[in-house]
Amino acid sequence: QVTLKESGGGLVQAGQSLSLSCKIWGPSFPRYTVGWFRQAPGKEREFVSTIGGSGFTKKFADSVKGRATISKDNAENTVSLQLNDLKPEDTAVYYCACGLIWMGTTEPQNYDYWGQGTQVTVSS
Repeated sequence: QVTLKESGGGLVQAGQSLSLSCKIWGPSFPRYTVGWFRQAPGKEREFVSTIGGSGFTKKFADSVKGRATISKDNAENTVSLQLNDLKPEDTAVYYCACGLIWMGTTEPQNYDYWGQGTQVTVSS
């Protein structure tokens, strides 16, 4: 049984920063690739960032590259996503997901387990 829970969403102004956290309960956390995705109203779920099991290999979507950092704490079973210089177009529900998959996987259908999401709203 694997359970994920996101936290840290909220309402911020454009230009501000936000840190999202994903806590994962499961037997194989150090081996999981963990991804962050987001879904805005009326749009498909899109890839934001992913981090490999070791925490050293990372990938970012072009839309957040240079504004986002991702980190993995295997002792706390937590993955954090820091978003800086937020823009109104970053407004979405942000989800974390995990699986025993290649860290470069950006397609949401390849992830086995999902959290329920946390809302991020950026006002202009």
